[in-house]
Amino acid sequence: MGFLKAIGQFLPEVKKPSGKLPFKTRIGWTLGILLIFFVLSVIPVWGVSSSSDTAFAQLELLLGASIGSIITLGIGPIVTASIVLQLLNGAGFLKFDTASDSGRKEFATAQKLVTLFFILFEAIIFTVFGVISAERGAANFAQMQFAIVVQLILGALAIMFMDEIISKWGFGSGISLFIAAGVSKEIFIRAFSPLHANGGEGYIGAVWELFRSLSIGNTTGALLAASAIIATLVVFLVVVYVQAMKVEIPLSFGRVRGHGMRWPLQFLYTSNMPVILMAALLANVQLLSRLLSGRFGWDWMGVFPQGAQSATSGLAYYLQAPRLLEITLTGGFTWHVLAAALIYTTFLVLGSVMFSFFWVQTVGLDARSQAKKIMQSGLQVPGFRNDPRVLESILGRYIMPLTIMGGLTIGLLAAGADLMGTLSSGTGLLLAVMIIYQLYETIAREQMYDMNPMVRKFLGKN
Repeated sequence: MGFLKAIGQFLPEVKKPSGKLPFKTRIGWTLGILLIFFVLSVIPVWGVSSSSDTAFAQLELLLGASIGSIITLGIGPIVTASIVLQLLNGAGFLKFDTASDSGRKEFATAQKLVTLFFILFEAIIFTVFGVISAERGAANFAQMQFAIVVQLILGALAIMFMDEIISKWGFGSGISLFIAAGVSKEIFIRAFSPLHANGGEGYIGAVWELFRSLSIGNTTGALLAASAIIATLVVFLVVVYVQAMKVEIPLSFGRVRGHGMRWPLQFLYTSNMPVILMAALLANVQLLSRLLSGRFGWDWMGVFPQGAQSATSGLAYYLQAPRLLEITLTGGFTWHVLAAALIYTTFLVLGSVMFSFFWVQTVGLDARSQAKKIMQSGLQVPGFRNDPRVLESILGRYIMPLTIMGGLTIGLLAAGADLMGTLSSGTGLLLAVMIIYQLYETIAREQMYDMNPMVRKFLGKN
């Protein structure tokens, strides 16, 4: 892997700040990048045909994208690269020692290289297969297609560097922030928009549609609007509750008797990353199924009626979430729909557990890495020898069960949210709530450090 170190010196990257950034500076960078993201999402790609395929709109939230804009690719290339590398590393085809700093740097370099490949690959695929394309038959069609590919590449590169800026100069992760921003906007529109849906009498906003349906005695319409609102609130409350669950391991300062602290291990140990990776994987499956079935007639991949945003049969049908609650309320429930719901839930849960395990190994959250971090902080478990192997054994009793149970829980929450038919994509809503909750915790913690610099020094924070 020595060549990765050599290549990494030539790859462009966002430099880390030389010292600790003030709280206001980090907030400023985060809000500034978020504003740029929204601006880029409304800048159309020059030369695109007005008839370009818009049936991929449902993938926008999960990919942090805006189809037809300069950021049509969104975070897709970044997350896809992460999925590929984690699978190869987890299967043993690649060997990255992610427990060491040099190994993590090599993994980051490899991820950037694979991301650049997928940026080029997806830009070409999106253009050639007509997701976003120039007007066919135009005299300069080839040149226009090339110009579109270039614009998509530039937009994806902007997203990649904006993600780096957020992670180094702001709060949290750019990938997470872009998903949360898109989902929050979608929820607000679906809840409060006073515009009419498809030119009819019904409102886009569920709140207004609930009142309208009640006023005219439309029981089914009122139930559908109320169920979407209630499902959204239920998912929000459950996620916040589960997010707050943690296991605390008592630790003491080896050189200071009588003083100690508790090392928290979140129940959702790997946070939202397994679902982000699974959501991106499922989005890529849906995208690939639509492209291949449309171009080559591979109906086994999925059958997509003209203008439809979801498959009616094939592999893609069973790997998408049916709005089970809405289908039941409207009298369309069948055993076929139930089978699709069970297959989707099983796939999402098992995938979340798998990516949860890979993520722990990749980013240094395993027992050995955590034991090393605790030892470097001068902490130890009371009543046990001050030995990293002992500490690793103790942490191993908690970390691996939390990894599996956390991945299982977050997969079930995501699947349940999808099936309940929330105001936005169920998986997207789950991610948005978790991201915003974690962002709040991070900001609150950093503000505490700024107000109490001795706390930061005591905990060994830079």
